[in-house]
Amino acid sequence: MGPDGAPVGIVSMVDLFDARDSHLLVVGERHAPPDRFAARRRRRRRRRGDATVARPMIEEPPSDAALLDAARGGDRAALEALIARYQARIYRFSLKMCRDPEVAKDVVQDTLIAMARGVRDFRGGSSLSTWLYTIARSYCIKTRRRSKFAPTEVTSLDATPEAAALADPAPRSDDALASRRAEQVLEDAIVSLDPKYREALVLRDIEGLTAPEVAEVLGISVDAVKSRLHRARLEVRARVAPALGIGDAPASAPGSHPGCPDVLGLFSRHLEGEVSAEVCAEMERHLAACSRCRGACDSLRQVLGMCRAAPAEVPEPVQRSVQRAIHDLLIRAG
Repeated sequence: MGPDGAPVGIVSMVDLFDARDSHLLVVGERHAPPDRFAARRRRRRRRRGDATVARPMIEEPPSDAALLDAARGGDRAALEALIARYQARIYRFSLKMCRDPEVAKDVVQDTLIAMARGVRDFRGGSSLSTWLYTIARSYCIKTRRRSKFAPTEVTSLDATPEAAALADPAPRSDDALASRRAEQVLEDAIVSLDPKYREALVLRDIEGLTAPEVAEVLGISVDAVKSRLHRARLEVRARVAPALGIGDAPASAPGSHPGCPDVLGLFSRHLEGEVSAEVCAEMERHLAACSRCRGACDSLRQVLGMCRAAPAEVPEPVQRSVQRAIHDLLIRAG
């Protein structure tokens, strides 16, 4: 057990994952050298008569609810703020589900136009993000209904010989190359998932929706969401961890050895609040004694961290296209 009474091991992995960045910031701030000359500068400003200058207050961005209320009242700036807030997330979701930049562009544009048209009728029965992902998913499903002559697989443009020949000739650092490779390995692993598992993983572990919100978007039960999510996490980890040498990622899964429980399944269930304190304590004891299972849990934690850090960027042409479409819609609406 840790000093605060929390169990170490599988639980502490989650705690460290969630608090790592903020902890580092606190440590860095605590050890920052004091500014010994601040008082002297203040005295000089008082003598010059400019001591009344104060640091500007940093305003908190308006909430979704506040922007929605304003947009319902016809505030165009509020509507544009909502579009700017969500277009990158909707584009990322669409790109991972549709696997085609052109289709993703159409999906994000149609989704945001639908939001602009329906915002006055939206009564907040669900969160704004849930509503938008539901709309985007419906457009993604429509694009999957292709003719029998359409290809069943969409190959990444980055994987073609032509793309390799046109690669950026400028030298790239080893870190940048490693980061790009890690992103591609993760992307390939997510793309390889069956769509029903992929959308659960993308919505929960990349877009950050809660399990009940994911269930609302997909139109299934929360238990079904969690079942799909656990399977998707383990499949992605099985592809990414060995390819990148993350943690102790052997070919055979933990749990296949005598005496080893299914630590990966338990870890994923723990993230969803499905594991009791008693089971956590038992897992703690096992992980303390089994480096193999400890490394496997660490590899899953790192892979999920990669999912959460997936970039959300909208290409400039897509942004301009969305802006033109929304502008034309508002002009026609008067």
